[in-house]
Amino acid sequence: MGATTHKAIILMNLGSPDSTEVPDVKRYLMEFLMDKKVIDYPYLLRLLLVGGIIVPRRAPQSAEAYKRVWLPEGSPLIVLTQQLQEAVQHALPDVPVTIAMRYGNPSPKAAYDELLARHPQLKEVILLPLYPHYAMSSYETAVDYAKEIHQKGKYAFKLTTIPPYFGNEDYIRAQAASMQPYLEQDYDYVLFSYHGVPERHIRKGDITHKHCLQVADCCHVDSPAHAFCYRHQVFVTSEKVAAALNIPEEKWGISFQSRLGKEQWLLPYTASRFTELPAEGKKKILVACPAFVSDCLETLEEIGMEGKHSFLESGGESFTMIPCMNLHPLWVQAIGKWCSQIIHA
Repeated sequence: MGATTHKAIILMNLGSPDSTEVPDVKRYLMEFLMDKKVIDYPYLLRLLLVGGIIVPRRAPQSAEAYKRVWLPEGSPLIVLTQQLQEAVQHALPDVPVTIAMRYGNPSPKAAYDELLARHPQLKEVILLPLYPHYAMSSYETAVDYAKEIHQKGKYAFKLTTIPPYFGNEDYIRAQAASMQPYLEQDYDYVLFSYHGVPERHIRKGDITHKHCLQVADCCHVDSPAHAFCYRHQVFVTSEKVAAALNIPEEKWGISFQSRLGKEQWLLPYTASRFTELPAEGKKKILVACPAFVSDCLETLEEIGMEGKHSFLESGGESFTMIPCMNLHPLWVQAIGKWCSQIIHA
């Protein structure tokens, strides 16, 4: 590390089980779903629900789903995040780059300790959460956890976090460029599928307490609430990417996937749209998942396998899942640019 910087970068993603074995999947799901920012019920109720009902049922199912997408090197999310780290390291050879996961391994503590072991004079760590949009159950919990571990460990280095980049032109440009080749084929419709969240989370995160899901067309009416509103931010991303790609307004839409439980989540549900679109005459579709920057179980299996099957069974003719940005050069370039701005500030 150069004497003029003493800085390092951590790319932080969601995480993954250590293997496809049920005990590893169960351990991962317990950590994930017991996070009070994911399922924000009182602790004992959450423990009963997660430990007594959800995880025992879901762990074997999830283990089978992971087996369908697991790579020889391991979890797709982990492997792709490691490859992204290598690409960013190549772009910024003088600044150490490592990875951390919110759940599972490697943990933020492992990342901090690794960097310090290599560079005892470390003065600042730049944390880039690999979540473009702000949500309590993704960006917020990742940042809060990284900060908590930083404080508990009494690390001397400063921790600087890159804010959500849902509307950042570098991110939009990279997202659009990664999708562009797939739009050259004949298609009827582009569906932007985002990870869902409960509507209750949107209301809970509304700092004004009177805007989100209360004002007509709330996502397009200016409000301070938008800084923390996942729904508003996915609209911004979709509209900017669609404009960059010149997709006609009638040929694209938004939906939300990965619903858990019976309460109301953001609508429309992706699973429902897959069965409805063929009947609407949209039989050749492209599906993009801009909330994910690296392909994972939710894109490869839930969309690319289960979603495709559902759509074709409902009368669809052509289904193309557009891969996440993964290692797209413009995405690597964007990360390098954002981190360099902090490094040289």
